[in-house]
Amino acid sequence: MDGLIVGLALPFIGTTLGAACVYFIRDKLPQLLQKGLTGFAAGVMVAASIWSLIIPSIEMTGKEGFMSVLPALVGFALGIGFLLILDETVPHQHIDEKESEGPRSNISRTKKLVFAVTLHNIPEGMAVGVALAAALDHNTYLPMAGALALSLGIAIQNFPEGAIVSMPLRAAGNSRNKAFGMGVLSGLVEPIAAVVTILLASFIIPVLPYLLAFAAGAMMYVVVEELIPETQEGTHSNWGTIGFAVGFMLMMVLDVVLG
Repeated sequence: MDGLIVGLALPFIGTTLGAACVYFIRDKLPQLLQKGLTGFAAGVMVAASIWSLIIPSIEMTGKEGFMSVLPALVGFALGIGFLLILDETVPHQHIDEKESEGPRSNISRTKKLVFAVTLHNIPEGMAVGVALAAALDHNTYLPMAGALALSLGIAIQNFPEGAIVSMPLRAAGNSRNKAFGMGVLSGLVEPIAAVVTILLASFIIPVLPYLLAFAAGAMMYVVVEELIPETQEGTHSNWGTIGFAVGFMLMMVLDVVLG
């Protein structure tokens, strides 16, 4: 039970600490640093999708040949589709873009910025939740240490993500308290998504391999659709690539060593 609580709390703590940067940094994050941090988040998510989600999904089936990868294939495709639907139906605004995405809405730009990060955080929360559920019910394939390694990796990449949300909001004229609150709010969806996923998995244990791959697909959608393009636009794109490599290697080490 202690591992479950820690696993649920870590990502939210990471986002909250990152959002608190508005109280210590006056100006917005330099573009070079922002690209590096975005690339870092992408690297963590790709490595987590492979080692913490897809590989356990395949191993958990206990089958050989094509049937061993079928749940991973189906779950991954459904995860991609789920995020595609959210991307098209939820109005949201990315930090460096003037045009909003999704259906037209009178919602303020600030709220659309928060919605954009919230969309990113949903699959991360699901990934943590399904990893914790797998650790509780199938400790052989994904031990609790491995689930906590995933949670810690998500928490580490949530720190810069929280700053990337709150700092531009502060630079846009919002008060420090409001910018901090919006940053924290964007991360609140993660423990909620994690708890919902755990409850869902506890009722339908046989679909855990599908849920693991589903979370991986959802995270990969975010990486390919949003994070990587953001690192390659304009100048300092090489820092986004370096950040990706660092994040990937860190998450790989955390998962292999701690898992």
